[in-house]
Amino acid sequence: MVVHKTQVLPLSSDVPVSAAVTKKPLSVFPKPSFAAGVLLLLPFFLLAFIYLFLFPQEFQLQSFIASCNPIAASSYVGSSDALTTRVTREPDFRLLIGVLTRADLYERRHLLRLVYALQMANLTAHVDVRYVFCRLYKDDQRILVPLEIMQHDDIIILDCEENLNDGKTYTYFSSIAKLYGGGSGAEGGRRPPYDYVMKADDDLFVRLLTLIESLRPMPRDDMYYGAVIPCDSMDPFRDYMSGMGYILSWDLVEWIGSSEAVRNKSAGVEDMLTGEWLRTAGKGKNRFNAKPAMYDFPIPVPIDACSHGFVPDTVAVHRLKDNPKWATTLKYFNFTQGLKPSKFYRID
Repeated sequence: MVVHKTQVLPLSSDVPVSAAVTKKPLSVFPKPSFAAGVLLLLPFFLLAFIYLFLFPQEFQLQSFIASCNPIAASSYVGSSDALTTRVTREPDFRLLIGVLTRADLYERRHLLRLVYALQMANLTAHVDVRYVFCRLYKDDQRILVPLEIMQHDDIIILDCEENLNDGKTYTYFSSIAKLYGGGSGAEGGRRPPYDYVMKADDDLFVRLLTLIESLRPMPRDDMYYGAVIPCDSMDPFRDYMSGMGYILSWDLVEWIGSSEAVRNKSAGVEDMLTGEWLRTAGKGKNRFNAKPAMYDFPIPVPIDACSHGFVPDTVAVHRLKDNPKWATTLKYFNFTQGLKPSKFYRID
């Protein structure tokens, strides 16, 4: 039999009681072993492994987004630029081009959309192109035109019966003033929705870069721009601008939309009437003749001075009545030079 001896410390002033009691301190909570710690952390490691297995790109995606977003990335490091927003350049001016056409000319609108769209990159002005015609009057138009609108959203249908010289141009300008105006134009004391509004035929090829360069130094008010008629004249104050395509400043568009005198004299040869409206009212004091940069398609024997050969600084070419004339014109101005080689097509 083993007898354990218990040491009893003497109660002496030389040995403090606290020393006797706390010589080997006891822990209320036992220190966990290494194995117990591993068991406690195992569920967390297991969850992390499952998450990484199911979503392997999550952390990479978040870091990619942060690096691509300068605002978010800078906010992580406390940058003072965290509230910086993207600044876009203010356009030199805003131009609305209304192409007066007919509802049935689907192929022509398709071609014009291509030609305008290929010129929209790197413009210093804001340009909108709209295709303008009168009320639909055929069942197929009531299906096919809405499909165009759903896809392109670039059609304006005027409240008129289709015509050439029976008020369509007046309806166009007066409708534009109402549709885009609403008191926000020059007369309302605020910046107008457009600085210039163009009326263009659907057989007119417009070179946007050259047109913008030509318009940049122009006044923003009381401005009338185009190719002077008669063809042998270079004086913009003599008569009027050719109906192939002419441009009015926004204040003149608003005036046309509000003038009773213009409304009462809206039928007639449309380009001649526009010149008469301005001349009678003493408006359009800032007039600019774009000839010879605006002209009719060159033909072997020109019938008048409005037609001549292609020139490099062309603003617009008129009377492109068929696809071969369009192709000839677009070839001269190297419109297909951006076509990339591909095994999927061969164009000789």
